[in-house]
Amino acid sequence: MKKYIFIFLIAGISFQVFAQRSKADLGEVYVPSYPFIREDLNKIQLPGGDSTRLNRFFHKIDTFLIKGEGRINILHIGGSHVQADMFSHQVRQNLDAINGEFQTPRGYIFPYTIAKTNNPTNYKVTYSGTWGGERNVKKNREKPLGVGGITVFTDDPDAQIHVALNPDSVFRWDFDRLRLMGYVEDGSCMVTPVLYWNNDTIEGLLDIRTDTYVFEIPEPDYSFSMGFIHHDTEPHTFVVNGFIPEKDTPGIVYHSIGVNGASVPSFLGCEDFEKELAVINPDLIIFGIGINDATAKNFSKEEFKMNYDYLIGIMERVNPDCAFIFITNNDSFKRISRRKYLVNPNGVIARKAFFELAKEYDGGVWDLFSLMGGLNSMRKWQNEKLAQVDKIHFTRAGYTLIGDMMYNALINYYKQIE
Repeated sequence: MKKYIFIFLIAGISFQVFAQRSKADLGEVYVPSYPFIREDLNKIQLPGGDSTRLNRFFHKIDTFLIKGEGRINILHIGGSHVQADMFSHQVRQNLDAINGEFQTPRGYIFPYTIAKTNNPTNYKVTYSGTWGGERNVKKNREKPLGVGGITVFTDDPDAQIHVALNPDSVFRWDFDRLRLMGYVEDGSCMVTPVLYWNNDTIEGLLDIRTDTYVFEIPEPDYSFSMGFIHHDTEPHTFVVNGFIPEKDTPGIVYHSIGVNGASVPSFLGCEDFEKELAVINPDLIIFGIGINDATAKNFSKEEFKMNYDYLIGIMERVNPDCAFIFITNNDSFKRISRRKYLVNPNGVIARKAFFELAKEYDGGVWDLFSLMGGLNSMRKWQNEKLAQVDKIHFTRAGYTLIGDMMYNALINYYKQIE
């Protein structure tokens, strides 16, 4: 039964109602059945048997449900499955069942449109001026990268960025503070990022602690327009690594970071990864990196694990108490010729690596490879219009399905914790 806490602040004419809840109030979302999906495997497994690390994360959700207190940050990181933000966004939207009456902000966003690559459909990016871009999948880069693995940059005084969150929906992710992860390339103060809000120009204040710019907005909004004021006639390049819309509402914030084609070494090569990861400060990291690593002809499980060791080391330096969930690679095929695809056997090897990593780091595993039907199952998903013809990526219906399944696995694990 729900209990209600009433808070009255007469002087400020403020009123707040908090509905105290428990995990029993949370339910699964509907997921359609298919004969090839192993529904019995839709669960979070603990190969090492030690639940301490993961349970510590879920106990933070207990505190939020019971007291309405605490910010909980989840980071889902991967390649193209995450950049498209259909899978991760489905999980994000489902988690609003936990957030309840509290509306948390959207989480990390990047203007992929400016970088000439696919942008998530749940926020719209338009821009003006001349821009360049870099991604962590490029071998020869001229710009250092941060946690997002991608950057855009400009020295054009007329350049602007416009972002609207969930523009085509009644529901919109609002914020009253915007954090910019960016900098003037030459280290000078000759460019100032500004927000154009209504008829005001709001300058970004440099937060020395995080090395980010913070913009305080007079009232909550769901969109922003950013420009760059140049203080002399010489060209100065401003680099944008991403944005974090913020507000102080308690609850779960689901950050997603993905770069098409990215492997584990792609993120290891990002010079400012650790510094910017600390800005997000995740309590739980969901690892979805591995599908591109496993396309290598001579894929090595040992090398794959070693790269993950380095990546996890960075995560633990940022937050030693961070919990981990590993998503095994989906079944996939390799393109041999224009119309010929062969199943990729490395999916089996990568699956073993994820289970071994989870055992070593007391993490959980969501075994997508097995629950979708195992080796060669992607054909069946494609036949049901759940996967694309490349037999690597899912369709929107497929991403929605696995997003719902993962949410159910998380909720069912949480509800069985004492």
